[in-house]
Amino acid sequence: MGELLLIMLAFIIFSKSIGCSEAAGCIERERQALLSFKHGILDKGNFLSSWTSSSNEDCCKWIGIKCDNKTGHVITLDLSPVTFLNHPNFGNEIGSSLLELQYLKHLDLSVNNFTRIPNFIGSFTSLNYLNLSYNYIVGTIPSRIGNLTKLRVLDLRGSILMIESLHWLPHLSSLRILRFEDTNFTKAVDWLQSIKLASSLSSLELSYCEFPRLNTSFLSHMNSSNSLKYLSVSGYGIHPTIIPWLLNVSLNLVNLTLNLNYDLRGLLPNSFANMSSLEHIDLSHNSLQGGLPKSLGNLCNLKVLLLNDNELNGTLNDHLGNLSRCVRKSVEILNLSDNQLGGSVPDMEAFPSLRELYLADNQLEGHFPFSLSQIQKLAVLHLHHNLLTGSLPDLSKLSFLRELRVGQNKLNGSLPESIGQLSNLEILDISSNYFTGIVSKSHLQNLLKLQILDLSFNSLTLNFESNGILPRTLYILKLNSCKMGPRFPSWLRTQLNLSYLDISDAGISDVIPDWFYPMASKLVYLNLSFNHVNGTLQNFPAPLSTIDLSSNLFQGTIPVSLSNAQFINLSHNKFTRFRSFVCSLTDMIEFLDISYNMLTGRFPDCRMDWRVLCILNLESNNLSGILPSSLSSLYSIQTLRLSNNSFSGIIPLLQNCSNLQFLDLGNNKLSGSIPTWIGQSLKILEVLRLKSNKLNGRMPSNLCSLSYLKILDLSLNHISGEIPPCIQNLTSMAYNEQLYPDDIYLLAFPIPSSFGYEMFEISSADKAKLMWKGIEYPYEKIPEQLKMIDLSCNALVGEIPRGLTNLVALVQLNLSRNSLNGTIPKKIGQLHRLESLDLSHNQLSEEIPSSLTNISSLSVMDLSYNQLSGRIPTGTQLQSFNASSYEENRGLCGPPLTSMCPGDETSHPPSHSAGGKSDFEDGGLWFDVLWFYIGIGIGFNFAFWGVCGTLLINTSWRRTYFGFLSNFRDFLYVTISIKWNKLKRRIQG
Repeated sequence: MGELLLIMLAFIIFSKSIGCSEAAGCIERERQALLSFKHGILDKGNFLSSWTSSSNEDCCKWIGIKCDNKTGHVITLDLSPVTFLNHPNFGNEIGSSLLELQYLKHLDLSVNNFTRIPNFIGSFTSLNYLNLSYNYIVGTIPSRIGNLTKLRVLDLRGSILMIESLHWLPHLSSLRILRFEDTNFTKAVDWLQSIKLASSLSSLELSYCEFPRLNTSFLSHMNSSNSLKYLSVSGYGIHPTIIPWLLNVSLNLVNLTLNLNYDLRGLLPNSFANMSSLEHIDLSHNSLQGGLPKSLGNLCNLKVLLLNDNELNGTLNDHLGNLSRCVRKSVEILNLSDNQLGGSVPDMEAFPSLRELYLADNQLEGHFPFSLSQIQKLAVLHLHHNLLTGSLPDLSKLSFLRELRVGQNKLNGSLPESIGQLSNLEILDISSNYFTGIVSKSHLQNLLKLQILDLSFNSLTLNFESNGILPRTLYILKLNSCKMGPRFPSWLRTQLNLSYLDISDAGISDVIPDWFYPMASKLVYLNLSFNHVNGTLQNFPAPLSTIDLSSNLFQGTIPVSLSNAQFINLSHNKFTRFRSFVCSLTDMIEFLDISYNMLTGRFPDCRMDWRVLCILNLESNNLSGILPSSLSSLYSIQTLRLSNNSFSGIIPLLQNCSNLQFLDLGNNKLSGSIPTWIGQSLKILEVLRLKSNKLNGRMPSNLCSLSYLKILDLSLNHISGEIPPCIQNLTSMAYNEQLYPDDIYLLAFPIPSSFGYEMFEISSADKAKLMWKGIEYPYEKIPEQLKMIDLSCNALVGEIPRGLTNLVALVQLNLSRNSLNGTIPKKIGQLHRLESLDLSHNQLSEEIPSSLTNISSLSVMDLSYNQLSGRIPTGTQLQSFNASSYEENRGLCGPPLTSMCPGDETSHPPSHSAGGKSDFEDGGLWFDVLWFYIGIGIGFNFAFWGVCGTLLINTSWRRTYFGFLSNFRDFLYVTISIKWNKLKRRIQG
């Protein structure tokens, strides 16, 4: 009987356990509430298609919903992108139907388009997680949110909130984590006090919030929080008076981050004495100066110290000397990069726990610190961009090393083979040093975890005799200027995981082999520039985003497959056909340079939906015909270079290209007048170069409204009429400083790097040729401060506008070979930065203004073939020019011309009247002259016999004396020769 009772009891228990394991279905009223919520929000992507009104549908199985297994009540509503593995982008207001979900514990509506926090939010008294971050919420936070006494996490980042008070915060008795971003606290004078009273708050994140200025005496009476362990304040808006409190916010603080967007200035406060629990300090991206305070050096639990991107100065020894012995033993990550530290790297053996050391971008000098090799647990070592010299030491003991970056120093010698023993190495960067010698199999074959290798800009030779030397884990390979030719390196064929490859300037003289194209199937960036690669190109794989094949010998047709890239540089090759390629370019193209090739035919008038194209360069080809009107659709274009071709017709309509800064259509066969829309629409134009065309008509006066214009070159055309008097309104030429901050001659774009992305500059973006001091130079060789006007070789008439002399930043002015008349402006001497002035071959008359002598920088000047007259103003600068600078001005006289000016003849002594006596007749002057000559005779005889007699008698003195005369003669000859040659070069140059 007892056994039967036991069996029945076990059966009952088993049955109940089975019943408990079965999940209960959702509550009907909650299902209806969710359906009502769905109908009230925007769901353009139909992401909530699983939420149906079918009567037998269990809402607990809907996406984004979780229910309690026992009761069936909805406890989780999650509409975040993580749940949907996409960006659902739900919107509108949060409907009140959710009030039926009284057992809701987890509400995540982050990264959507909800517009406000509802007043009923305080009714979800069971909530322990509330995330409304990154919506379009505006307004205030309802005070009833203080009813959520079980809430542990509150995330309101990315909402435009105005907080008038935080009095509700202390009522959230269970709150552990609080996050704000882009929030305005300027009216919440109680925000610090409320944080202090939040008894359970352990983590506080404040990003780009605005705070009021508080009374420092009020802060001095505030107690610190006892619960806060993590504090992160980033962005701006923190008043300096609050900083001391933030540094003493809690005695139990473990992690402190203050990245205040360079608003934290001056010396680092000595406020860490009572923060002994600190393990992580991040004070990067500020403007801190001076050294490390002593209180910071006593934090014996400190593991991470980040002070990068500040203005710390002095030597590294000074800073590390303030760290106590216990700190040196505990610290694992030390980042002092991007400061102004000098000196050498000190002995680092006293840091036994150090894992990561960042000292990059400072001014550290001296030899590579050998003591670093003694920190055997070091995993990350960044010393790039310093002044370190000497060779790399044996680092084989650093068996844990994952990252070694020593680029941009002055290290030399050969690469030690001990590098090959660092089996955990993932990043090796020795770029931009003076390393020499051979990199062989022993250096790299055992680095099986290597992902990034940068050996560029050294004098290394790669001696890889077989395939498989490089690890197949590489995804970034930079070998710029490493010699590996003349054949194409076959060892690359095993690198099937590369996304970035730079083998430019590698001495390769070969065709691209067939195996290279499959190898490049995953490449995003490819640079083969400055080699001698020849032949025709096959179709490259589609993923390429950036391709640089410039300065090679490629010929034939540009393959259509390249048209998928965003940044394309094919300049300085021998391509002949490009129509299909151009017409296949995608709307993602941003940079296109096919200059200095052999392209022929017309510019194809195909659809140019290139809305993000910034730079287009087709100069120095054999293109002809009329420029297509579709160029006007290049709305983002900043640089348009079509010079040195044979384009004809009128200048195409570009008035929609309002972002143009550099326009070069020179050396073509364009005709018609200069369009007025240039001055009306291209408001930020800096360079306008239309030289050597067939343009006619007058120079439009609205060109004067181009206030950013620095270079105006309209030379070698048929432009007539007068120079507009308003030319003085070219204000960029009237100021020495650059008005527009952007550099338009280089285009930077992101490429993958070891730290996410870095900026890569296309160096050949704009290399205009400009006439400078009579010689045509590539633009990159012209000084940045060059501001010039060249209107030479036209048919201009009238006078030189007097206002032209207000453009005091002008460096070159060329108005030669026109029909200008009148006088040279008297105030031309105001152009004190002028280095080149050419007014020759005009009809200018009268005198050369004397103010011209004030321009001390003038090195090239030509005033010949005019009708100038009078004396050339006396001044060393004007007299140093060759006489040819003044020739064919029949009225000019004076040096350096040989013609004498009136009144320069030899003068005669004045005649005396018949009745007056001369001084000689008077006798006084005769007597003085007599004694003068007697004195000369006596002095000469005394000096002659006193020196020569002594020399005749004393042989040793005679030898010394004539030796001195011989040496002095040689000295005078060498000195005069040097000075004379300098003067000749100055006159001729």
